[in-house]
Amino acid sequence: MTAVTASPTATPPTPPAPIQDKDGLLDKVLRARELTIAAALILLVVATTIANPRFLSAQGVEDIFLNASILTLLAVGQTLVVVTRNIDLSVGSVVGLVAFVTGKLVTDGHSIAFAVIVGLVIGVVCGLVNGLLVSFCRVPALVVTLGMLYVIKGIDYYIAEGQQINAANVPQGLLDLGSGGFLGVPYLPVIAVAIMFIVGYYLRAYPSGREFYAIGSNPEAARLAGVPISKRVLTAYVVNGLLAGVAGVLWLSRFGTVVADNAAGWELTVVSAVVVGGVAIVGGVGTVYGAALGALLLTTIGSVLVVLKVNSFWQDALTGLLLLLAISADRLVSLRVARTLRKRSAARHGS
Repeated sequence: MTAVTASPTATPPTPPAPIQDKDGLLDKVLRARELTIAAALILLVVATTIANPRFLSAQGVEDIFLNASILTLLAVGQTLVVVTRNIDLSVGSVVGLVAFVTGKLVTDGHSIAFAVIVGLVIGVVCGLVNGLLVSFCRVPALVVTLGMLYVIKGIDYYIAEGQQINAANVPQGLLDLGSGGFLGVPYLPVIAVAIMFIVGYYLRAYPSGREFYAIGSNPEAARLAGVPISKRVLTAYVVNGLLAGVAGVLWLSRFGTVVADNAAGWELTVVSAVVVGGVAIVGGVGTVYGAALGALLLTTIGSVLVVLKVNSFWQDALTGLLLLLAISADRLVSLRVARTLRKRSAARHGS
């Protein structure tokens, strides 16, 4: 009689699902790290409004959401990469290159559709190069994307040749995308939220989406379970590049006037938003919703410092300090919640 043995690829890895179905409602609420970020955001808004009631004016709120939209798109793409234990430090330079090339094409007389498609293709190509080098050539993500940052920036400066794109030369149809809206709701936040929910639903509901977390949680177990690690990592970088391309087009539509070094330094801002949003930098944990809240929190902090008329010389230092406080508070709350959940679990099993 022939013994039947299970193939090592038959058992899928157990991804670190942030919320288990067997948990109660209270456990689910306690595990939702996004709640602490939302609470910090509310406290910040309330305290600032008390200090300056004009902070919550209609125009002020609209500006915050418009400015947070582009950062949210980049944070969603970065989350896909970070949960697989990788990182992309080239997104800021991709945004700058896409914004300038798209602007140059439309000011040279090409159609908006053609320019936008070229911009998105540039983003995809940048993500594809990053993904191929990281997933198939096994080059560390930090090295690849840092090198790509400077390569793309050099290409951007070469194309720009010291010129800038002026809003007066950009077609009104493209500018309307950044300043217009539907029924009073600006287009940019709608686009960012729609993409966030699509990516978030895919990561949570589809087995292939859960495999991104499995890779970041335990790459060796994921490999033994038959997860196509290289393919998934490549997909993460390509989607991240595509979203950086979308962000570049929206950057042009939002600001109109662009130069070669637009979005310089944004790569660190995006990573900060992702980390503040509860996405573990070592992979395997986090959601795009948390990353989006992190982007909104960072944008709000910047607006708060402006409203309170803090000297621009101190704004970066205070932003960094507030980030450290937010991350530390989130970490303390997470440890306390984890301790509470362990006690509740032990009590259930002991009863």
